[in-house]
Amino acid sequence: MAPVLVALRGLGLGDLLTAVPALRGLRRAYPGHRIVLATPAPLAELVRTIDAVDDSVDVSGTGPVPVRAPDIAVNLHGSGPQSTAALLATSPGRLLCHAHPDLPQVQGPPWRYEVHEVVRWCALLGWYGLPADPGDLALPPPSRPPTVRPDEAGGYAVVHPGAAFPARRWPPDRFAEVAAWLHRAGHRVLITGGDAERDLALRVAALAGIPERRVLAGRTGIGDLAALVASARLVVCGDTGVAHLATAYATPSVVLFGPTPPRLWGPPEGGPHIPLWAGRSGDPHGGTPDPGLLRINVRDVLDAIATLLKGHPW
Repeated sequence: MAPVLVALRGLGLGDLLTAVPALRGLRRAYPGHRIVLATPAPLAELVRTIDAVDDSVDVSGTGPVPVRAPDIAVNLHGSGPQSTAALLATSPGRLLCHAHPDLPQVQGPPWRYEVHEVVRWCALLGWYGLPADPGDLALPPPSRPPTVRPDEAGGYAVVHPGAAFPARRWPPDRFAEVAAWLHRAGHRVLITGGDAERDLALRVAALAGIPERRVLAGRTGIGDLAALVASARLVVCGDTGVAHLATAYATPSVVLFGPTPPRLWGPPEGGPHIPLWAGRSGDPHGGTPDPGLLRINVRDVLDAIATLLKGHPW
């Protein structure tokens, strides 16, 4: 039986996708190990498309991690101490993690705050002598097409107005203006989101004059959402997981940043992506739209769309 390497990343969609280069670095370093990712169960369908992972176990947050005595445990979750302690509780043969003052017995590199999230986890492995390429973000397109109505498939733009926290949500009336412009220009617009975002998506559609049948919020699991983004000609969204799907599938995207600058969570340079940011930082978990995000106006987004699609005729 192959030795087990367990990596903890008990977070959301964007967090999973920013860890892909590190996971591939682990695969190259330990080709004979069975790599198990501890991550929330709703992400399992997407995890299966990551060539560096053999299996996943359902973990939200810091655990507990239901793996016993792995050969290697890797903290790709956070700085600790809770996430590191959760992996220590599995009794690993070796632990790879950042150092934390509350766990002086654990060795590792110091946690750096002002570094891109993708680079952070590649640098962690580099400290242990394991190379990982921060640019290794691409995923193969889903093997099945999105399960949407035939008149909604093909040649479409995805508008995703939601985000985990209000601080990162651009106002729905502005998303509606963008969606209406795309609709009037002849682009097929699909509005996506989770179950809790369906009312928001319906409001955007109503304001934009988009048929309700094209509101897919609450109607797609992670596999369908991934397939939609992979097949789209354009994605317009905030700083959320869908932006990272666009990066993974090289789908042209306009991404609106507010409290968090794109140098920490944005798409890589050189791809078909335009991050918009007004130049001020704030609380990404805030309860109201960030003032910096509100500085981005509809014309900024439409200009970015026009620039982006010059090389992508419809």
